[in-house]
Amino acid sequence: MTKILLVRHGHVEGIHPERFRGRVELPLTELGRQQAQLTADKVARLWQPTAIYTSPLQRCIDTGAAIGQRTSAPCSVLAGLHDLDYGQWQWKTFDEARGLDAHLFRLWFEAPHLVRFPGGDALQDLVARTADALRMALAQHTGQTVVFVGHDSVNRAMLLQALDQPLSAYWRVAQSPCAINEFDVDGDGRITVKRLNDTGHLDAKLSP
Repeated sequence: MTKILLVRHGHVEGIHPERFRGRVELPLTELGRQQAQLTADKVARLWQPTAIYTSPLQRCIDTGAAIGQRTSAPCSVLAGLHDLDYGQWQWKTFDEARGLDAHLFRLWFEAPHLVRFPGGDALQDLVARTADALRMALAQHTGQTVVFVGHDSVNRAMLLQALDQPLSAYWRVAQSPCAINEFDVDGDGRITVKRLNDTGHLDAKLSP
């Protein structure tokens, strides 16, 4: 049985009020750094990961590094965990994006599987990347525990595959900053999801 722990990075600017963050480099805020440490504490307490893989963006690298320091597991960057490329919508506010193309903006929330961002990705590109990341983990870490540190979009795409759900269900899966998801994969590829968007380790423990 191979265990995958799927973690979202800690808090960054652009979450509230929301922007299309995508591949913009954003440092963890002070809140995000606290969240990363609390997440690292929980992972170290409950599991013994063999390896940690992160998105190439610094907010994921830093969240993964906190987990690595507490667990002594090595950290590596994995391109398959890279965030969506929002193309011309990168770092736009929702109002700005709606002003560029009101129909496409509405479609993103009503039928996300039909959207390709101008000059950027479609969800199908993201699914292909994350599927490659999962295949790598299963091939190289059979019977071990692996931590993936990704983005809300990355985690949703991987969880939809784990839950055998269509891309149209993209918005049905919530992913909060530093949430932990857990699923096991047996030797025949059968997946059991054991934890979704768990943020209990953050409750009432963060500085105001």
